[in-house]
Amino acid sequence: MNQLDSSLRELKTRTGLSLAGLAAKTPYSKSSWERYLNGKTLPPREAVEELCRLAGEPEGRCVALWEIAEAETSGRGVWEETPPPPPPAPVRVPVPVPVPTPKVTESGHRGVAALAALGSVCAVAVAGVVVALLLLPHHREPRASSTTAVGQWCPGSTCSGRDPQAMHCAAQADSLGMYGTATGAWLQLRHSRECRTSWVRMWGARIGDRIELTVTGRAGSVRRAEVTTSEEANTYIYTLMAVTRPGTVVRACFQPAAKTGAAAGKRECFDGRVN
Repeated sequence: MNQLDSSLRELKTRTGLSLAGLAAKTPYSKSSWERYLNGKTLPPREAVEELCRLAGEPEGRCVALWEIAEAETSGRGVWEETPPPPPPAPVRVPVPVPVPTPKVTESGHRGVAALAALGSVCAVAVAGVVVALLLLPHHREPRASSTTAVGQWCPGSTCSGRDPQAMHCAAQADSLGMYGTATGAWLQLRHSRECRTSWVRMWGARIGDRIELTVTGRAGSVRRAEVTTSEEANTYIYTLMAVTRPGTVVRACFQPAAKTGAAAGKRECFDGRVN
């Protein structure tokens, strides 16, 4: 939890508040904040968000560090927030167009009667359309293509080769196993029952470190990712998804950044089975 601890202490310094001041402005006690800031106890996610709010810091990076620390501490898969279900598609009800009433003259009774009859027919037709629309089953609107909290779903084979977070397959994902590498990086095999897919996530890595997902016995199913920025190195990266069924064996492999010389590291792999 070193990166998380140092980030939280930096945010506390930025707030200018003492431990007692933090306790007065949050639901957490002075002794709790002392344990959180010194790495004695993993803070609740809500405490991290509160400290970010007080320091005027966007919570994304610190929450990502908290997820990594929580995964290392518990060994369980980290559950991303699940977006609310989309509202049912609105029913469009056509608005009847009012039929203008002609001026009545002594010689126009037949025309008025014809227009009145036409208006009645239109009204009946509109009513029929409205009833038909109301009887149609409601369909969910497709979700917007976005990597934010709105996102979109991709059931089954349509998820292959796609981003697990953008597709919200990472919500309530299961952990198929974790592995600590010789360089200190951590790998985790993850699986979504809803999307029926698996992928690999890594944290604690260095720029140039690579990960790879392979579905055993299936050609062309390799998914790779590489750490390219310091932000990714300080948080985590993940591969794109591969469709997997219960009983499928998936393999996660790690290749360290150093490729030659004394610092060259060995490729490390471990397997997991989809339940």
